[in-house]
Amino acid sequence: MKKVEIQILNELASSKKTIWELLESTNFPLKDFTEAVKSLYEKKLVAADSEGLYLTEKGREVIDPRILEFESRICPRCSGKRVVFGEKFRAILKDFRRIVKSRPRPTLNFFQGYMQERDVIARVALMHHYGDVHRKEFVLIGDDDLLSIALSLTHLPDRILVLDIDERLGEFIRNVNREYGFDIEFRKYNVADPLPNDLIGKFDVFSSEPLETLSGLRAFIGRGVSCLKENGVGYFGLTILEASNKKWLAVQKLLVRMNCLITDVIRGFSVYPMDYGTVNYEKFAYKLGFPVGKNPGINWYKSALYRFEVLGAPKFVVDPKKRLRLKFIDPEEDITHPMLY
Repeated sequence: MKKVEIQILNELASSKKTIWELLESTNFPLKDFTEAVKSLYEKKLVAADSEGLYLTEKGREVIDPRILEFESRICPRCSGKRVVFGEKFRAILKDFRRIVKSRPRPTLNFFQGYMQERDVIARVALMHHYGDVHRKEFVLIGDDDLLSIALSLTHLPDRILVLDIDERLGEFIRNVNREYGFDIEFRKYNVADPLPNDLIGKFDVFSSEPLETLSGLRAFIGRGVSCLKENGVGYFGLTILEASNKKWLAVQKLLVRMNCLITDVIRGFSVYPMDYGTVNYEKFAYKLGFPVGKNPGINWYKSALYRFEVLGAPKFVVDPKKRLRLKFIDPEEDITHPMLY
């Protein structure tokens, strides 16, 4: 039996769970998860009703009852992020939530979505813990999450530049600059295009939430590293759900080739809603072949946070002056994009 099937059965051993609760508690590629659930259902090891999935008698026979004697869970205080907020960060979170209420809504044109506001501040807090905020120059390649505004609320960075293809985001940032006296720079930029010469090697810190196709990962991370000075630092997100172990290995090899050292990988650091009103990325769940109730608000889509440091000067493995070809959807691993349905 596959690992993912065993974990699903173990999760159901204690109680009935909705598909959303199972998604929140498992750490496997989404395609593997959905195939495993369907397989267990077809084998009659699990059954489903309007309240969720549960083990059948046949399924209970597979479970080792000793596993129910042991309990482990993610730290409830930090939610596994390894960082907790002081008073100043709590105040910034309150201000950040108020400012971003009128943000542009996600659109499928750019495969957009943004993480919870608390997780954006958690990233800033972790950056600050590592000394990566004060007097630093930032380049953000894509900023759906509005990390630029969270950083600006600290008044600690020397410079913040946002490169993003969505001009709506640029207009929103310019309005926030006027209202709050920030100095966030915005340039409309397609990551497939060559990197402007005046950005190469100019920044201390890079941050991004890249596309998770291999070409997308290579483009976003490659462009980010090209922007860094000697001994610069980078942060980016990568899911387990839609990035296989092969992709993780490819990303790690790419970083090594660019003279970068991975210092941290924190699973589940960033949590994303999947229904934004304008875009719903949960349609796949209603194609599983058994009853699935509407998600009551469980934010199950999580991304790991990578942090890396450049050892000396970065190596331009991805040519910053060359135009790149990008794929936005990986049909082998992506199953959340509404266009697939």
